Amino acid sequence: MLDLIVILLLGVVMVNSNTTVSKKFGLPYRYEIHLHYLLAYHLFFSGVFTWYILNNGGDSLGYWKFGMEQVVIKGDKSWSVYFGEGTTFILWLCYIPSYLMGLSYITGNILFGFLGFIGIRYIFLMVYKYFPTNHEILGIPLFPTVFYIANMHFWTSGVGKDSISFWAIAWFLYAIQQYKEKWWQASIAFFFIYMNRPHMGQALIGGAAIALLMGTDINRVYKFGLAALALIGSVYMSSYTLQALNLNDFELSTIEAFSSNKSGHLNTINVGSGVDISSYSWPMKLFTYLFRPLFFDAHNFVSFISSFENLLYLWLSLFIYKNWSVEALRDMPLFLKVVMVTFIPVTFAFMGALSNLGIAMRMKNMLMIYFLLFCLYLIVHKKYTLYLRSLDRKKFFQRRQAIIDAKQKEGDQL
Repeated sequence: MLDLIVILLLGVVMVNSNTTVSKKFGLPYRYEIHLHYLLAYHLFFSGVFTWYILNNGGDSLGYWKFGMEQVVIKGDKSWSVYFGEGTTFILWLCYIPSYLMGLSYITGNILFGFLGFIGIRYIFLMVYKYFPTNHEILGIPLFPTVFYIANMHFWTSGVGKDSISFWAIAWFLYAIQQYKEKWWQASIAFFFIYMNRPHMGQALIGGAAIALLMGTDINRVYKFGLAALALIGSVYMSSYTLQALNLNDFELSTIEAFSSNKSGHLNTINVGSGVDISSYSWPMKLFTYLFRPLFFDAHNFVSFISSFENLLYLWLSLFIYKNWSVEALRDMPLFLKVVMVTFIPVTFAFMGALSNLGIAMRMKNMLMIYFLLFCLYLIVHKKYTLYLRSLDRKKFFQRRQAIIDAKQKEGDQL
């Protein structure tokens, strides 16, 4: 009974909040309806996620049930002893709803799924507000269609680090885009990112520092102040990040050894979607991480569906060179600058470590939607720029024709 009350109460809150933010951002009614559709769609994936984990196993159930704890906890299992980075942080988050309240696993997935949806909604709102226009493929508008990508919903609809990471990163970007009013929200969001996955927190705060320094539309006082705070924070937390990853330093040789070790653990005959990347060139490793599995890699229904999504990523990436311009990078909204500066080093770190396509799909899900939006922004920026130029030319020819007509009329009168 308690499970049903919690689900219904939070469901009503989420529907009402969709309406509230739609009015606040001035969303057309059709986009408000899409938010409701996305909420229902996301809850469906919470059910799919529950079925998948119960039938195939996974850390998610261990987080919620406290029955297969991934870390050793000595002494009294009170809430405070679980507080820490990584796995213990997820156990700490699950302690009250699962251990104390006794909510079921599917309720836990819905609770975490609500957070995942809020992250999707943050991104949805920023795209609507800061992208100059839309783009269609085969008559289908990419916005809001790209927000129905199945992998993004699946990995953010259940108990685990993926839902928390996705939600917290989206919240951080949403807050940093409005840094004057919401800087305190960015601080809270960063707390969740770092505690959940320290290496992502380290990468994101460094990316924010660089992007803020690169920004041309930011007040100089804010620019250098925020960048300095981000840079100091990145340096200060580096030792904690190394400790969390069990690394000695951030030198290339150390990271390569760490990646090779991870790759070796995943290149086993027991891993159904494993690929031996040890002999791959760097471009091929990059291609494998970003765009596989494709159809020839599909070994189950999930990877088959992922093939369509990866094909979309690959197709849009082909337009980067054609649509790239200094003006597009200059005009790009701050949230997209921050996440793309973060995306590059994270991608290079993961592409050498993740030889399992299934694990790669899960890990890249945190940032891959932003790569897709980066490609889309370049396309729509050029499209909008050409439209403005055509208006300027039209106005020029109209003015010139008006001058010619006036002179001709003046000559006729003489």
